[in-house]
Amino acid sequence: MQVELLYFDGCPNWQVADQRLQEALSLAGRDDVTVHRRCVETPEQAGELGFIGSPSIRINGRDPFVTGGEQVGLSCRMYPTPAGLRGSPEVEQLVEALS
Repeated sequence: MQVELLYFDGCPNWQVADQRLQEALSLAGRDDVTVHRRCVETPEQAGELGFIGSPSIRINGRDPFVTGGEQVGLSCRMYPTPAGLRGSPEVEQLVEALS
């Protein structure tokens, strides 16, 4: 399993997403998986990567949280969660995505 966390410097939510992702991997019994963190630095790089906001999580190259309305660019990303819109998916959502 390949897991990537894409973000940009200054994003207030990428470290929360990283922490939750680590917890979700542990709960899913995937302690052997390394999260590859990638800092997206320019609009051009965002375009090349199809980066739809920070933080973005890809599992085996696929973003399990994409809805279809996102735009590529250096922006903050919001996730629908049971508690409302948040800057990172909840641990339970990540566990489900990893299953």
